[in-house]
Amino acid sequence: MSAHVSRNNEKKESKKEGNNMNVSFCRFFVSGIVTLLLSTSAQAAISVTDDLGHTVSLAKPAQRVISLSPHVTELIFAAGAGDKIIGTVKYSDYPAAAKEIPRIGDNRQFDLERIMAMKPDLLVIWMHGAFERQLEVLKQSGVPFFFSDPQKLEQIPETILKLGSLLGTEKAAQLSANDFRQQLHQLNAQYQSKAKVRTFYQVWHKPLYTLNDKHIVSDAIRVCGGENIFGKLNVTAPVVSIEAVLQENPEVLISAESRNQASNGIDQWKNMTSLLAAKNNNLVLIDGDLVNRSGPRIIDGAKAICEALEQARQKRGKSATSAQGKK
Repeated sequence: MSAHVSRNNEKKESKKEGNNMNVSFCRFFVSGIVTLLLSTSAQAAISVTDDLGHTVSLAKPAQRVISLSPHVTELIFAAGAGDKIIGTVKYSDYPAAAKEIPRIGDNRQFDLERIMAMKPDLLVIWMHGAFERQLEVLKQSGVPFFFSDPQKLEQIPETILKLGSLLGTEKAAQLSANDFRQQLHQLNAQYQSKAKVRTFYQVWHKPLYTLNDKHIVSDAIRVCGGENIFGKLNVTAPVVSIEAVLQENPEVLISAESRNQASNGIDQWKNMTSLLAAKNNNLVLIDGDLVNRSGPRIIDGAKAICEALEQARQKRGKSATSAQGKK
């Protein structure tokens, strides 16, 4: 009898141990799955798409970013992460704090060895011909990079938000993005139904070149109710002749060069009375940094363009009234 009871107790204990083992295994299995899921989630905690359509993924917000363009520097500051920029290029001079950031090159070439020695965890770039070969070397380094080339005004706040995500400054980025969008909405509401104004945008005068519709400046002209006379050309920044400008005969001519230059390039048009823009005194000088840089300040450049085009519209009525008076 005693032996029988003992065997029953052993069976019960064995069954209990088996149950305990099953519970432990289940807990271990579930714990492993959760850990795996959390790990996978962490590895793709931040993911955005850049202006080349590439997906940029970071396990955590970047803390050491290098900006390879002045407009990129301005965008990062607008996103609230200016203090995370450890290196940038020449001419990154806005806001004032940007002037204190160490330089790693210019728009022609940058110092690859210095960039790698800085140990960045994110590169934000704007690519042009001079950078392509060096960019390939940077790609091989394994440092994540975000390509920035906004071609529409509406892309500026989108880029600010993406940079805020990558750099962990979402709240500040959201504020900047909302402010930009509000100002852009106001410009669209004010000028979208206005009469078209044919416009020539002069980037530089030696040689004389402009921008086509693929550039964000042309989008600003469109928002203001203008039409870029060379917008349909295939090259983004085409060189054009004075004769070609005279033939197109724009109503407004905008020069976006530095106000501090001894010769700003707009003076050459003043005596060309066959040019409608010169005849109506619609030769306008705008700070080039406000429009040529695809950064947050381009909304101020767009406002200046809109004001210039609106003044040209108002002069139409005055010219018609004056002509009728002479009759």
